[in-house]
Amino acid sequence: MSKLLLFAAPSGAGKTTIVHHLLKKFDELEFSISATTRPRRPHEKEGLDYYFISRERFQELIRQDAFVEWEEVYKGLFYGTLKSEVERLWAEGKHIIFDIDVKGAMAIKKAFPKEALAVFVKPPSMKALEGRLKARRTEDEEALKKRLGRAAEEMAYENKFDVVLVNDILKDALATAEQIVESFVKQS
Repeated sequence: MSKLLLFAAPSGAGKTTIVHHLLKKFDELEFSISATTRPRRPHEKEGLDYYFISRERFQELIRQDAFVEWEEVYKGLFYGTLKSEVERLWAEGKHIIFDIDVKGAMAIKKAFPKEALAVFVKPPSMKALEGRLKARRTEDEEALKKRLGRAAEEMAYENKFDVVLVNDILKDALATAEQIVESFVKQS
């Protein structure tokens, strides 16, 4: 049976780094590419990092019930998991790994309670998280404030997850993430 591994965290906690590591480590994992209305960053590739679509197209797909989950994460910025993406990867016999927001993870866990494992990647502190976000230099001061405000809200979801993975020392977090994946994927 194919599994769903849901990695969620506040922005800057390191979930994307962990997910990319796991994809290199495990051939049986495949990344679920989310759809989003946010602008593409210079290093991102269409159909690899995200499906970048217009807000109008996203809302049309909502009306067509094309998403497993979706959310307006920030005003005017939508993210979602297309049903067709899950079906495509399961048809290939892959376990699917998600780099997703906390509400999306909870929605998928609710839809697939036996197939999904929800992992909350927790920063060692809010101060450390703020430092990581500033170091990325991808947001202006206003966007940074929004991300930190949202991070505080997302931290409240920690106890709703199956596993909490603290990302303080990256190599330790990566090793723990590998153990989590191995254990869950081996369950029938």
